[in-house]
Amino acid sequence: MQSLQFGIDLGGTKTELIVLDRDGKARFRQRVSTPATNYNAIVQTITSLVSKAELELGVDATSLGVGAPGTPFGSEGRLKNANTTCLIGKPLATDLRAALGIPIVVENDANCLVLSEAKDGAGANAAIVFGVILGTGVGGALVINGKLVNGPNRIAGEWGHNPLPRWFDSKHGHPCPRRCYCGLDDCIETYLCGRGLIQTYNALLPSEPGQLTTHAIVHAAKAGQQPAQQALSQYFDALSDCLATVINVVDPDIIVFGGGLSQLPGLCESVHSRLPARVFGADMATRLAIAMHGDSSGVRGAAWLTEA
Repeated sequence: MQSLQFGIDLGGTKTELIVLDRDGKARFRQRVSTPATNYNAIVQTITSLVSKAELELGVDATSLGVGAPGTPFGSEGRLKNANTTCLIGKPLATDLRAALGIPIVVENDANCLVLSEAKDGAGANAAIVFGVILGTGVGGALVINGKLVNGPNRIAGEWGHNPLPRWFDSKHGHPCPRRCYCGLDDCIETYLCGRGLIQTYNALLPSEPGQLTTHAIVHAAKAGQQPAQQALSQYFDALSDCLATVINVVDPDIIVFGGGLSQLPGLCESVHSRLPARVFGADMATRLAIAMHGDSSGVRGAAWLTEA
């Protein structure tokens, strides 16, 4: 059998393993619940998934890529900025290497998603791919000529923790500040994550009863409710303003959107129509696309991490 790529997507609620052949076809795939409060149990879960795949496929894994909800940092690759908090400070790659006896590569899960889309997804054959994750948080990653760009601080692509342009907030009358979990105020993430969209809607219609969701806002907008339509319009304005800065600095061939809010109706069209007025020189040839592999992009990117 030809060489196979083993990848793990380690999420807060589920852990998924995929085994790809060189053509990108899945030979094995399984999801299990993540024991999110127990680090040793997480290591054991990953080890068990790899062993099960090896047994079923009749092969030995030669390496493993892991997409984690955090960033490996320092000489020991200890994880930082992980929302699965039991991972913080842990040398995940070292411990998996000891358990499995094979080379391990751990990367941030957003990096894995964008690597997947650059490899054989929406950004295939593009020289510069910038990936945008719009969901519970706002992340991003950069792939140039098929290679992830990290930088000395391993935060390349983390555009969500730049400040939202001040004029945007004052123009739309939003109460300030919005405190971000990172300790700063008015990060892009505080406006473009799911909770941020809900906050924007609440500011327009503060008397709305019940617990809102982004799906409810979209439904209300489709039904013609003006505050919901206005909230989505402001969301697309903010997204366009912030992406214009990315385009001015990086000038990507394509921006690929992933995460739950990438499914907002008309997102690519709405943003694309706004960008020429915001990008330097008013010429805007950057393509916009939704992740081709959807919620499979992360695990597929993890598998490609160890490609020779």
